[in-house]
Amino acid sequence: MSTDTTSHTAPDAADARPGLLKQPVAVWAVAFAAVVSFMGIGLVDPILPAIAGELGATKAQTLLLFTSYLGITGLAMLLTGWISSRFGAKKTLMAGLALIVVFAALAGSSSSIAQIVGFRAGWGLGNALFIATALATIVGAASGGMANAIILYEAALGLGIATGPLVGGLLGEVSWRGPFFGTAVLMAVAFTAIVTLLPSTPKPAVRTRISDPVRALRHRGLATVAGMAFLYNFGFFTLLAYTPFALEISSPIELGFVFFGWGICLAVASVVLAPRLQRRFGTVPVVAAMLSLFALVLVVEAVFVDVKPVLVVGTIVAGVFLGVNNTIVTELVMEVSPVQRSTASAAYSFVRFIGGAIAAWAAGELGEVFTDWSPFALGALGVVVGLAVLLSGRRHLVVVPDDPAPHSAAEAQAVTAGDA
Repeated sequence: MSTDTTSHTAPDAADARPGLLKQPVAVWAVAFAAVVSFMGIGLVDPILPAIAGELGATKAQTLLLFTSYLGITGLAMLLTGWISSRFGAKKTLMAGLALIVVFAALAGSSSSIAQIVGFRAGWGLGNALFIATALATIVGAASGGMANAIILYEAALGLGIATGPLVGGLLGEVSWRGPFFGTAVLMAVAFTAIVTLLPSTPKPAVRTRISDPVRALRHRGLATVAGMAFLYNFGFFTLLAYTPFALEISSPIELGFVFFGWGICLAVASVVLAPRLQRRFGTVPVVAAMLSLFALVLVVEAVFVDVKPVLVVGTIVAGVFLGVNNTIVTELVMEVSPVQRSTASAAYSFVRFIGGAIAAWAAGELGEVFTDWSPFALGALGVVVGLAVLLSGRRHLVVVPDDPAPHSAAEAQAVTAGDA
């Protein structure tokens, strides 16, 4: 199969799939929880300057909120398969959400930047348990095949990232502590939804080993995508974490609206543009084009970093490229290697979140030592090198035929037991 048509879906096949919105109640329960979970990624964006000002922290210290959160999320991805294969998907999802509730509330009660950084690490552990299991659960339970499942997941991601900054901005106008307490409340609601709406899931017949995600990266196709994502996340999290400081906007709600626009573009592009572009042009060409355009945006922002309208427009427009890229790459991760989908997701997420953790730390340090343009330049460089990794390994990006067990029928039966 040509790499240009990896994960390519014929128009006729796409038309034959059940409607995107016709999903089992279990899927909607997990998708709702995913929206709330992903709100936590952008929730702190509007309050970063406020936290730095209130607690007397530097840019670099404040951005450690991203580093601890993403770093622990990435490392914990190595454990998610081991845990979920022993306790089942539902219990793992519940444990992740419970941890987020506790640590988000503790972060809101903090009195120093060091405490918030530490509690964000615990938040990241809960996030890892939820994210890896949620994607596999939605894939197994969704009607209409892999494409519909990925679109739903990425739509939840986009909606969560879009509304997170808006909610953070609204609550941040009252106090920088508000978004943390707000997250704890919303996660408690999501926890309740999972408990009541997701059927009990039996433990998988085959237990996952802790080493499985690392071993999965031996597959050249998965390693290529993960390596690209590691570098691409230097641009993604530079945009997400450092832009609030570069904009020098003191109002949390104004910052919230900027990232709300970004998230809306990301969500719409994920659901509407990504499938159409992929069917017409193929996976690798579309991902390469999105990476190129994103790198261009970061270069423009680096050059015109003192022109605030350029930063605002660039940030919002970047959401389109990121939304298309995220959807297609996520689907590629799930199909490009012969390992179980949950293991592939864990391996990929481990690598990309570690990249994000390093990127947030590096952006803060560069912003302190040099000027505001340097983090954007580093982000653009990371995306360009990621593009080179993608193109150099494109021959390995060939879809592996789906194995009905444990990828589809058994997995769907486990998640939707009792729904029929």
